[in-house]
Amino acid sequence: MTVEQTGFSDAERKAMRARADELRAEGRKGAKAADLLQAALDAIAAMDDADRAIAERVHVVASTAAPELAAKTWYGMPAYANADGKVVVAFKNAGKFGQRYCTLEFQDPAHLDDGDLWGVGFAIARWSDAVEQRVTELFRAAVA
Repeated sequence: MTVEQTGFSDAERKAMRARADELRAEGRKGAKAADLLQAALDAIAAMDDADRAIAERVHVVASTAAPELAAKTWYGMPAYANADGKVVVAFKNAGKFGQRYCTLEFQDPAHLDDGDLWGVGFAIARWSDAVEQRVTELFRAAVA
């Protein structure tokens, strides 16, 4: 990805629609997962352009770096939960609370522990290749 690319590509949108269709085809449990995924995607779509571009890239990273996490909403924000349904990470868009940056917020189930002090919230002002690499590392560590 180049720094100029923002949001979902057409191929990514097509893949997400296909995955939602697959989940619905699995029956009740799959339909619920598809509905949760759609709710997260709807929450992202409702954001202003700048926040949405970042949230879409976070969603792509979550889907590829931590595919075992399921997308859902949490307090109206896109979030990613483990198999027990516990939110591991949530994305808070800047516009939601009038902040100057979006945040990626890791919850208790995330495996980011590092001694007696570690970060669980990360500000994202702009998306770049370096940001994507760091977010990928955080998602991988959170589910390790």
